[in-house]
Amino acid sequence: MDAGEKKHPGAVPSNQGPQPPAGGKAAGLSAKEEKAMKKKKKSGEKGAAREGQAEESHKCCGCRFPLLVALLQLALGISVTAVAFIMTGSSSSFLVRDTPHWAGIIVCAVALLGFCMFCMTYQVDERTSCQFAVKLTYFLLSAFSLIICMLATDFAAHCYYQLTQFTCEMTTETSCQCTLDDSDPLSRTFLYEDVSDCSTVTDTFKLFVLIQMILNFLLGLVCLAVCFIMWKDRYQVFYVGVHSNTLTTSEMQQKV
Repeated sequence: MDAGEKKHPGAVPSNQGPQPPAGGKAAGLSAKEEKAMKKKKKSGEKGAAREGQAEESHKCCGCRFPLLVALLQLALGISVTAVAFIMTGSSSSFLVRDTPHWAGIIVCAVALLGFCMFCMTYQVDERTSCQFAVKLTYFLLSAFSLIICMLATDFAAHCYYQLTQFTCEMTTETSCQCTLDDSDPLSRTFLYEDVSDCSTVTDTFKLFVLIQMILNFLLGLVCLAVCFIMWKDRYQVFYVGVHSNTLTTSEMQQKV
């Protein structure tokens, strides 16, 4: 032993290195918890951003679906119904198919369902059975309204063609008799009552039928747009029955 070395009594030599602080393990655990919390927070922010983007995708001209198309359905449906009742009031001889108030009333009811759907709280991927049922009903009724409007358009086009081929004459003071072909004695005749002049049939009624044809065609286009938008925006989840949600690699690692 060298002279420069001093040995203190009771001292025990130790070959161990410096010991970590007592709270080292706790600090390590807290760091892991902080990382886990940050990952959860990031995943929550991504989910919120994804829902926000999904909600933004369901907007049209700044309005959330289906406000704009429901307004168009309601406006055109009311117009079709009003013109149909005006035609019925002008003459009692019009057939039901020539005054398509039935088409306008049906579409108005569908538009009201669209307003109910708009008032519901938006949730991504139809997370509630109520929202799913309303969307399914609105889609099916819009498709049915499309068929009804096209049928009304065909009836109006047929009636318009007949009115352009009519040869009319007054039989009494309040009735006008029209034929499709004067040279054919067996040609079909049409009697319009409660009219003051045959020009009411050949001019006024022709204008009403033309308006009906245009309104029903536009209404059919709106219903077609509703079905197309709902299908394009992945509302077909109720058709296929399964909705697969793809995850990125980073999201899978975070879940693991």
